[in-house]
Amino acid sequence: MNKNDILRRLRYALNISNLEMVGIFKLAGHDIVEYEILNILKKEGEEGYIECTDRELELFLDGLIIAKRGRKETSDLQHGGESKGMEPLVKPEIRMSNNLVLKKLRIALDFKEEDMLEMFRLSEFAITKPELSALFRKKGNKNYKVCGDQILKNFLQGITVKYRK
Repeated sequence: MNKNDILRRLRYALNISNLEMVGIFKLAGHDIVEYEILNILKKEGEEGYIECTDRELELFLDGLIIAKRGRKETSDLQHGGESKGMEPLVKPEIRMSNNLVLKKLRIALDFKEEDMLEMFRLSEFAITKPELSALFRKKGNKNYKVCGDQILKNFLQGITVKYRK
């Protein structure tokens, strides 16, 4: 799915202003100005359109996690302790797959399995618990399922229905 489209849909679904987007990017350590956001939010072919990179989408989603859930405690990691299975919030990604977008949104919005299923029901998209679970498996797992564009679009539509009432 087009990264610019993901940002546009999220911005609308969660009713995020341009200035709030600047703040969300800043939380993840990315300085961006409002006119750059306006250009990223434009549709392909419009004058001034800037393609959103994987890194920019990742930083926005990481900033959204921080905005919604707060910063993760890192004192154990700083003192050489175990991370207790949690990865650093901001890390380089090779490619922002739809699966990773779905995972980061799940974290940011603090969704449990039932919340996720509700978003799909709200968009009138049928998905079972095992199918949902397969979207969050590690690539290479025999039960891993690629999150297609239609699945992500329906999830974002469900968020829109829920938050834009």
